[in-house]
Amino acid sequence: MDIQLKRGMLDVCVLAAIKDGESYGYKIIKDMSPYITLSESTLYTILKRLENAQMLTVRSAEHGGRLRKYYQITNKGRERIEEFKSEWREVMVMYQFVSKEDSGYD
Repeated sequence: MDIQLKRGMLDVCVLAAIKDGESYGYKIIKDMSPYITLSESTLYTILKRLENAQMLTVRSAEHGGRLRKYYQITNKGRERIEEFKSEWREVMVMYQFVSKEDSGYD
């Protein structure tokens, strides 16, 4: 898969993982694990990119004697999820065209 395409898709997957409420790194990985395998280093790179793009906000709070970062989606992040859904419909139409069975004409 094209690395840029995969990168964009993973960004949206992370946004989707936090769309229903704030979350933290370990929980995001756990919530995504039935669908996607994501390393901590990859996740934190994505989270930083999304923060810089103002698609999520970050707050720090103490938990169990340690500082934990909590991530929350912004309106811009929600808009990106909706854009992705629209774009994906177009991709699916192209996929159906490319993968359709051979019509018997050569």
